[in-house]
Amino acid sequence: MPGIIWLSLLFLVPFYTVLAIAGGQLNAIFQSPEPVWNPLHWTGANFAAVFHDLFGQASFVLPIFFRTLGYVAIASVLSLLIAYPAAYFVTRFAGRRKLLFLALLIAPFWISYMMRMLAWIDLLQTGRVRQPGPAGPAPDQPARQLARGKPATVILGLVYGYIPYLILVLYAGLDRIDQRLLEAGRDLGLNRAQTFLRVTLP
Repeated sequence: MPGIIWLSLLFLVPFYTVLAIAGGQLNAIFQSPEPVWNPLHWTGANFAAVFHDLFGQASFVLPIFFRTLGYVAIASVLSLLIAYPAAYFVTRFAGRRKLLFLALLIAPFWISYMMRMLAWIDLLQTGRVRQPGPAGPAPDQPARQLARGKPATVILGLVYGYIPYLILVLYAGLDRIDQRLLEAGRDLGLNRAQTFLRVTLP
């Protein structure tokens, strides 16, 4: 119960604050949002403006919205393809080195997400990631495929930033699988691949 209350506060209070700001108004002098805490006094002007930006005649947000969904979908698939084998390996084959691998998986959390993204920006902006050419890497030409703002760069940043979270979640799920279920599958004649497909993966 304490955990549920704590998580509810950490979600419900910020969410209500966002709604209060969305239903509020802008300060006439500083042009900063002013939250309105009473729901009876909320205005729908901001929501109407968002709807107009999405579906109005001069809309420009909708293509960005769909492009973002595409980036997230591709990044999710790539993250899953990388994270699942890593989590499965740590769960099933790490043995005595499991704690070491877990420490290595948790290590990225010791550095803030923003610092890790800024490190990638520095690598791409300064050209330390080079564009390979016929005669080898050009010393003064950054990788065009990984230039800032390119789709590949955005997807790479999403995968790099969030893959530790996915590995830990998958590891927690795989580690909770009852080993007796795997043994039962093997006793019933399943090989390793069949046991994975019919017991572990579901």
